Amino acid sequence: MSKRPWPFVLGGLLVALLLAGVVSNYASAHPDGLDSSLLKGCTVNADHEITGGSCPAQQAKDHELADSPLADYGVRGVSNGFLSTGLSGVLGVLLTFALGGGLFWLARRRGPATGPATGHTDGPATGPAGTGSDPTADERAARAAGTR
Repeated sequence: MSKRPWPFVLGGLLVALLLAGVVSNYASAHPDGLDSSLLKGCTVNADHEITGGSCPAQQAKDHELADSPLADYGVRGVSNGFLSTGLSGVLGVLLTFALGGGLFWLARRRGPATGPATGHTDGPATGPAGTGSDPTADERAARAAGTR
């Protein structure tokens, strides 16, 4: 694996920005399974407003963050729907990338755990055929002497 993952990371970011900024505008406007199941028993008009009947969707309330800047898959204050949806997606990708990158950076900066790294015990080391030597030390010595 390459020591420099930046081309891969930047390529992934570019693909995510393209999908969020352009392709997200072509998502289906029809209700998904949850929305359609909540509308069973009600009649709706072309604007998906309930006009009669009885269904669980009539109990729906606005979310607490319904007036936030990125609510309803758009950016508040941008009147062009295509631009608003694309900009919302791009901002979401950038915020997610920044948060994820920051968490990875914090995790990477942590030092190694303290304690012995070799895992040796206090007992004598036994090498091949019970010689009592450390096989890795023997291998290193043989390589240094040029015999292996």
